[in-house]
Amino acid sequence: MTHSPPRDTLERWVAGERVMPLPGRPDAGAPAISFEFFPPKTPALETQLWACVERLATLRPRFVSVTYGAGGSTQERTHATVVRLVQETALVPAAHLTCVGATRAEVDEVARRYWEAGVRHIVALRGDPPAGQAYTPHPGGYAYAADLVAGLKRVADFEITVAAYPEVHPQATSAAADLDNLKRKFDAGATRAITQVFFENTTFLRFLDKAVAAGITAPIVPGIMPVSNFVQAAKFCTGCGTSVPDWMADLFDGLEDDAETRRMVAAATAAEQVRFLQANGVDEFHFYTLNRPDLVYAIARILGVKPAAA
Repeated sequence: MTHSPPRDTLERWVAGERVMPLPGRPDAGAPAISFEFFPPKTPALETQLWACVERLATLRPRFVSVTYGAGGSTQERTHATVVRLVQETALVPAAHLTCVGATRAEVDEVARRYWEAGVRHIVALRGDPPAGQAYTPHPGGYAYAADLVAGLKRVADFEITVAAYPEVHPQATSAAADLDNLKRKFDAGATRAITQVFFENTTFLRFLDKAVAAGITAPIVPGIMPVSNFVQAAKFCTGCGTSVPDWMADLFDGLEDDAETRRMVAAATAAEQVRFLQANGVDEFHFYTLNRPDLVYAIARILGVKPAAA
């Protein structure tokens, strides 16, 4: 039995509107990139982390950040990881620091320890309380991230990165109030923001328009998370207020037991996202690595980032 395509197939293809490929930006050069790691809990995870660091270090990121657990639960592991990055690599580490469950004096002491260890960059966040608890400012602490930024600038002349939320922080009273809060963080001394994960590029680009209209001029860097485990990613996004589009759910549908295909879909999806943003003039990206280097490395290469010549 043979299959005969409809006779009007070619005419239909020819009649459709032509879509041009994403333009290259040869004049702009490769974008700046940065990576997020999390501190390891076990010896096996520590081995995984440092293998990840070694592979991605060849791409010469602008900086690498190390996360801080809910309620400050990873404080010592974060500090140890950041100090090791200072001592054993040529990378520029940025330590996450939050104001949850600590006094101003305690937070200032952590900041001073970082400065004395050679750390000059802090990612300043309000932070999340332990699971199941609502956020309440510590009576003697920094209430919110803007207060923390101002306090850190009094401790030392840190470079300070803060968080931005294209889809609005889950606990913000409104989009306008959330944008006002971002502006306060910059006014307090922050020099850059990194966004929460997002998957719809138009959401990010509209957010940039609103930020500029609000008087913000500092860079708001897109935070990119390649998704290879969709179920896990969707659960994470539910907690942080990131919308997961139907088209993404459809792409991963039925691939629960097919890790290799999931990785290929993840690479294609993230590559399309960053190439679109690059075509729209974005020239800096922050990657949430989950301590897994391969997808991020491939996507960075697609953006034109190459390792240092041997």
